[in-house]
Formats: sequence, structure tokens, C-alpha cells
Amino acid sequence: MPRGPQRRLICHVGQRYAGRLNCGVMRTYTPLDRLLSVADQSLRTVWGHHHAQRATPRPETDGSEPPPELDEAARRLSGALIRVDHVGEVCAQALYNAQALGTRDEALRAHLEAASQEETDHLAWTEQRLRELGDRPSLLNPLWYAGAFAIGTIAARLGDRASLGFVIETERQVEEHLDSHLSQLPAGDRASRAIVAQMRDDEIEHAEAAQAAGGVRPPVPVRWLMRAAAKVMTTTAHHL
Repeated sequence: MPRGPQRRLICHVGQRYAGRLNCGVMRTYTPLDRLLSVADQSLRTVWGHHHAQRATPRPETDGSEPPPELDEAARRLSGALIRVDHVGEVCAQALYNAQALGTRDEALRAHLEAASQEETDHLAWTEQRLRELGDRPSLLNPLWYAGAFAIGTIAARLGDRASLGFVIETERQVEEHLDSHLSQLPAGDRASRAIVAQMRDDEIEHAEAAQAAGGVRPPVPVRWLMRAAAKVMTTTAHHL
């Protein structure tokens, strides 16, 4: 059974998913089980419809006023931003799945799988919001998933501390990205803003949990490459 920081990390991330993960009590899977599970999860992420375990975040309201109607320009802007956020969650699933498949540490695997489940909530929320806005996910999601899975595989091969460090850096950059979207979303789109704000808070928790478990952030040149790759993805997904 895992001890020390890693066990505390499992408990921290797994609290919202007690039915799936119980603070260090983990079911044993064969490598083939894990490979098939990752393949299934990959197909579901790219082409499936997702269901959140947590309720979709909604703006606080006293119910006295209906939400404001978005004009066409505001709706299109919100749709583009939420599509980019949805792509980010597709990539997060790929990264976590690849890293979980590549580690031999059961405690780290449990952490990555629990964090992946939380990212599934984000997928479901952004998917739902895109439908509400009359917009669609990125047409290039299979490509984004494949690229992120390859990066996650490389991170896993560098060792568990480096893999956790990659989580830290990824989540820090996602936090900055979501902060920028909060500043760009139309003021009247309170529904999208509530979702993005909760996603940002979750990403902060993921980074803090990975750091508490001993993750080491990647070297500065690697961080620059990660930012450059993210820029290409977000710019393209904004339109496609």
C-alpha cells in the first residue's frame, strides 16, 4: 500500500470519486487490462458523449431575472473560446491516460486516473455548453488527442518525478489559459464563465497535488516548447 505524500495525494484527488477510488485501496489490473482500458477511453474521449459526475457549474442568481440573451457576435466568440477549452480537456485526457499507462507506480497511476476522471467532468461541461451555444467541438480532435498522447508517453518514460512535473507545468499553463478566457468571454455569458472558473480551480488543485507528491517542473526550454505547441493548438482550434 502506498505511504507518505503519494498516499495523501491519492486521497486528495480521489475525494470526489470515493466510489471509484478509496484512499490507497486499489484494484490490480494486468498490462493488457490497462491497454484495453486506455484504448476504450481514447475512443470515448474523441468520439463519445460524456457525462459528468458533478453538476454543471452555474452562475449564482436569485432567479428574479432571466439570463441575458447573447447577440450573434457574442455567441460566436463564446463558442470559439469554449471549443478551445474543450480541446484542452481532450488533450488532458490523452496526457493523463498515456502517463498512467507508462508508470509502474500504482499510487501515481491512481492519482492520474482520478485526475482524468475530473477532466471528464470538464469535457462534459464544455461539450454541453457548446451545444447550448449552437456550436461544435474541434474537427481536429483526433489529431490533438494523438499528439498529446505521444507527449504523455514521452513524459512517462522520463520517470515518475518528471511525469508529475509535466503535470504541474501543464496545469499551470492551463490555469493561465483559462484566466485569459475569463477576461475574453462576453460579460453577459455568465453560464460559460461559471464553467471556466470551476475548471480553473480544479486545474490549480491538480498542479498542487502533483507538486506535493514530489513532481519536478521541466527545464525552461521544455516549458517554452510546451507553450509554443499550446499556442498552435489554441489558435487553430479557435477556428477549426
